Amino acid sequence: MGGACAAGPAPHRPAVLDESGPQVTVTRTGDRLVVDYRFGRDAPVWAFMDSALETDTRQPWRPRQWTVETPGVVMERRGHYDIVRSADGGPVPREVRFRVTPKAMDLEAEYPTLLFSNGAVALPTRQLDVFALDSVQAAEVVPDDLNRVKLDGGPSRVTWRDDSGPVLFNGRRRDALTTTDERSYVLLGEATVTPGQGLSTVIDPNLPPWIGEEIRDFAPHVGQYYRDRLGAPGAGGDTPIVMVAWNGPTERMTSMGGSVLPGLIVMSFEGRGVTTPQAEIRERSRWFIGHEGAHFWLGQTVRYQFADEAWITEGGADLMAVRALKALDPAYDARNELQSEVDDCADLAKRPVAQAGARGEHRAYYACGAVFALAAEGAQRQRTGGDWFDFLKPLLRQPDGVLSREEWLSGLTRVSRDPSLRGDVERLLDQGAADPSAVIARLFQRTGVAFRLVDGRVVLN
Repeated sequence: MGGACAAGPAPHRPAVLDESGPQVTVTRTGDRLVVDYRFGRDAPVWAFMDSALETDTRQPWRPRQWTVETPGVVMERRGHYDIVRSADGGPVPREVRFRVTPKAMDLEAEYPTLLFSNGAVALPTRQLDVFALDSVQAAEVVPDDLNRVKLDGGPSRVTWRDDSGPVLFNGRRRDALTTTDERSYVLLGEATVTPGQGLSTVIDPNLPPWIGEEIRDFAPHVGQYYRDRLGAPGAGGDTPIVMVAWNGPTERMTSMGGSVLPGLIVMSFEGRGVTTPQAEIRERSRWFIGHEGAHFWLGQTVRYQFADEAWITEGGADLMAVRALKALDPAYDARNELQSEVDDCADLAKRPVAQAGARGEHRAYYACGAVFALAAEGAQRQRTGGDWFDFLKPLLRQPDGVLSREEWLSGLTRVSRDPSLRGDVERLLDQGAADPSAVIARLFQRTGVAFRLVDGRVVLN
């Protein structure tokens, strides 16, 4: 099934030197979408914090969707970021207008635009944040992980308008809406909020009905299982919203994608293969809900510190989903899912896992993160008879809301009483290994994870 991966929770926004972000107005008039920036000061360059690449092409998404309408202003890619500058080299004009043609596409580790079949569009609220730079050359050396730098800029103050009626935000229609620090989606256009037990849904009116029924039936059970094991989430609330878009019955395609934000799971489906009930699609949609729902705890209750620590939340959420799905459906093949994690980690950890994002190999964060979580679970089982949730629960109690690499690895040493485990994990993170399977086998052997070696491959029992 194509496109079944998700953008996990984005890293916390970096520290800023200036809290005065620009004023932005997003206006939808019929099929026309316009974004107007009003900058409060002069700057030679403004760079967009969200400058992710498209998953399929590894090309910047914004130049394919945004067109500058203000004369004398250029938008281009420099280094890791989309920037705007004046064509004559002077300060960017205080007011800049963009015409936006939204497109549905998966992005690397960022939240995508959602398109609905009735013409409605949902945009991530933080897609509009920018920071100032002294020159084009300065943009070229800004690192891809903004958590490691202080920026000259703050969150944009965004006013959302839809000439056809109120906008939808956090499950409620609002005649007037302004956002700043909020991380969510704003939906412009027609949509119906359907309250339900444990969650509310905003579902594309043309989504194949069986998918909507599956989501409404299954998602509350996953959320309840996580609450029973870990307590109430520190973010996401008790009644999350699931927003589902339908991109049409494209021939020879079966695609699902999406992500999670505080109190919100977003999903999108596309393809002829989705129009009728199929066991594979049902299983992958359940997996998706299990993984994304896990991020209310591991990703929002606590988040990672730096982008190269995404293995903490992505791999951890994968193992949470495996354990939840097995508990809710005894027929679920947990071993098969975990074997895929082990195989993929063995393939991707020949180079440093921590640098996988820069290589476009985000799958390494999921697969190797799940392998590390399996080892931690094994250590917990040896120590107390517990499981992954028992290892994870105390790590969720971080006063600053950050679960760092150091804190995770210290937790592993504390439970296992074996400092050498940390060394092997750090080797895969920082150096990679010529034979990752051998390192994984050592981790599993010392933590009691049942496996056998078959021609050098780690095969779970």
